[in-house]
Amino acid sequence: MKSTYTKDNIITLPNPHLRERSARIRAIDSKTTQLINDMLAATLDWEKSRPHEVAVALAAVQIDQLYRAVIVREDFDDKDNKNFTVLINPEIVKYEGEITSEQEGCLSVKDVYGMVPRHSKIRIKALDMSGREVRFKSPNAFIARVLQHEIDHTNGICFVDHIAKQKDAFYILNDKGDLDPYPYEKVVKSGILPDEEA
Repeated sequence: MKSTYTKDNIITLPNPHLRERSARIRAIDSKTTQLINDMLAATLDWEKSRPHEVAVALAAVQIDQLYRAVIVREDFDDKDNKNFTVLINPEIVKYEGEITSEQEGCLSVKDVYGMVPRHSKIRIKALDMSGREVRFKSPNAFIARVLQHEIDHTNGICFVDHIAKQKDAFYILNDKGDLDPYPYEKVVKSGILPDEEA
């Protein structure tokens, strides 16, 4: 099944759908296959337009489809490897390790990054595209962070929500691909924070 989706199908804050909970997928069928193909097409098209960034993952809500589906890149270091792992109805069953803060960005938050606290290890359960249950431990802290970020999306949570009150936690991507501190008043004006903060 081909897809006509592009980067323009990726919704961005302050679109309110990004703060809605996604529905569980009850049956993995042709609609699910099309959803995943649309997610992949939009993700890879976005990446083509971003010289300094790699598209590591996407949740279905980010293409305005409120279903609990996530795709995660298999190799974060190789832009030529366009293979993604598909997780249907993913859930975190256990948080482990220490909590560390690292930079996060998001395809649905244009150019803004933030220092976000996350657990360094998690355990996941999900379904694969054959409907089989898969359970695994995150192999490293980066993948743990990516999975927490994407599963948050399925619950209507964006990374900026975790740091909405931390005025020094935000950064903006400049033309050279570097991150510069981003004034909190500009963050507020951008409309990306949850309503009670803005």
